[in-house]
Amino acid sequence: MAFTGLEPNTPAYRGMLLALFAGGVATFSQLYAVQGLLPVIASYFEITSSRTALAVSSATLGLALAVTPWAIISDRVGRRKVISIALVSSVALGMLSCLAPSFEFLVAIRFFEGIALAGVPGSALAFLVDEVNPRAVAVASGTYISGTTLGGLAGRLVASFVADPAGWRWGIAAVSIMAGLATLFFLLKAPSAQGFAPIRDQNLGSIARKFAQALRGKMALVYAQGFLLMGGFVAVYNYLAFRLEAPPYLIPASWAALVFLAYLSGTYTSVASSKLVARAGRRNTLRLSILLSAFGLLLTLAGNLVVIIAGLLIFTAGFFAAHAVASGWVPVLATGARAQASSLYNLFYYVGSSLLGWLIGIPFLHYGWASVVLCVGALQVVALILASLLSRTDPSLRR
Repeated sequence: MAFTGLEPNTPAYRGMLLALFAGGVATFSQLYAVQGLLPVIASYFEITSSRTALAVSSATLGLALAVTPWAIISDRVGRRKVISIALVSSVALGMLSCLAPSFEFLVAIRFFEGIALAGVPGSALAFLVDEVNPRAVAVASGTYISGTTLGGLAGRLVASFVADPAGWRWGIAAVSIMAGLATLFFLLKAPSAQGFAPIRDQNLGSIARKFAQALRGKMALVYAQGFLLMGGFVAVYNYLAFRLEAPPYLIPASWAALVFLAYLSGTYTSVASSKLVARAGRRNTLRLSILLSAFGLLLTLAGNLVVIIAGLLIFTAGFFAAHAVASGWVPVLATGARAQASSLYNLFYYVGSSLLGWLIGIPFLHYGWASVVLCVGALQVVALILASLLSRTDPSLRR
């Protein structure tokens, strides 16, 4: 009898969800651990805020460049094996980064750590679609995304609170240890592949055809959502801590890191968005999510700290709902090239993070927080226009 996918409410299905949740935690706790330490690292190495942001951008750039090669490898050796290798090697590199003698060395190690981590987002959704019954894909992908939000939150908070008394090196080390435990959980809980069929006869021609298939129709417009929205999202979190530590707020670095608790709103909406998709369709859910995020962004212009935090909560909730819809949509559309489509989405997503997350720091240095809101708001407007164009010109993508 042909394998039709893991059914909801079975032990294997729950094991899959828990394993991918842990994989998301391990990956994104390491990827963004230094984001909560940017003001501390800037002070330690005596560099500007925009240059310090390279510690984040270098890792996301490495991840962006390596997602596609990892996807090709996963087609040959399997998604589970690739994720396992990626997690173990990234933990080792994370521990090495604690010993960085210079900022340039830290940036270089972070770049290679991003390359290692790329195996997880490059294969996780394809692993899920291969193994889970199609009826449960939306919920399962939302669970994985919620793991990424908790990982991003935990990495930032743990690093910041450990670094406050012990220094940034111990902050990164603590996150690497936490990621190591999550990696062990993944290795123990991830089920063996049953729906994966390895591709043994890959060549440049077949690989090119797969990626061409993943670019058919209006797929690039879906990928653009990741580029635009993630670029703006990372920029907000890169530079908000610098704003809060400056007058008139003068909040200590460890307490400023508490703004990352806003990630909890994303943990909820990344799962809840799947329910709205079932009722309103993907196109409408995506557009509503972008509008929600834009409203939250505008609130951060306020001078009142409570309103800023409320705005950040709403901004984050909208972003992760949009990301869950777009990323979960990609492998469903690209039925014959799931790994390639997922890798392309991640390529756009993390190039946006690396490039825009750094570039928006330049106007921030000269014009302050209002320039960040203006730049990120412009990205959201473009994303909303492209989402509307997608639904209007390609009826097959409306649901």
